[in-house]
Amino acid sequence: MIRLEGIGREFRVGDQLVRALRNIDLSFEAGDYAAIMGPSGSGKSTLLNIVGLLDRPTTGDYYLEGQNVTDLSDGETASVRREKIGFVFQFFHLVPRLSAEDNVALPMTLAGVAPQERRSRVSEVLRSLGLADRSRHRPDQLSGGQRQRVAIARATVMQPAVILADEPTGNLDTKSGKEVLHILEGLNDRGMTLIVVTHDSEIGDRARRRIGLVDGSIETDLRQR
Repeated sequence: MIRLEGIGREFRVGDQLVRALRNIDLSFEAGDYAAIMGPSGSGKSTLLNIVGLLDRPTTGDYYLEGQNVTDLSDGETASVRREKIGFVFQFFHLVPRLSAEDNVALPMTLAGVAPQERRSRVSEVLRSLGLADRSRHRPDQLSGGQRQRVAIARATVMQPAVILADEPTGNLDTKSGKEVLHILEGLNDRGMTLIVVTHDSEIGDRARRRIGLVDGSIETDLRQR
């Protein structure tokens, strides 16, 4: 489903060249549940951004569902990202002035989904995540756990094939973090590919696959169950 071949990513910081990723060869099957782990600066988020089509590699090729998406135009990249990939971030990235339901509807609005279908799908996904009674609340009127559930609703309302989660429990209390993790794992159980960047070894132990990065290179890639 996802195949990375010889992926490298370099940045120029002043007069210094930073090699964030070095010759990454990596693939994920449909329905995988993988944790990407490593120390700060190891390239975890850079790798996730490339898989999520938020960044482009300096070298190498990226295939998503058999399509080489490395050199798509900006418009083509945005379309593939919107239709096939959902994102869950540590700090939610909700639009502050919009209600929960309007935040969830954003991807469908951008995709041109008809208003009646948007309302139906938003209502369904919010209800499934226990947020039906919070649909008109703005992010500042929600708890951290509720905001992350709104973010998950937004990430999944387009029914993507892949969910990318960057430290999804890192800004939550223990109880809310467990609830969010349970929701993400439930989506994986229903067939979505789940790739999580985390520093939390407990989350790493829950994943079926654990990938360790050091200095931009894959050090370990273990199937755990």
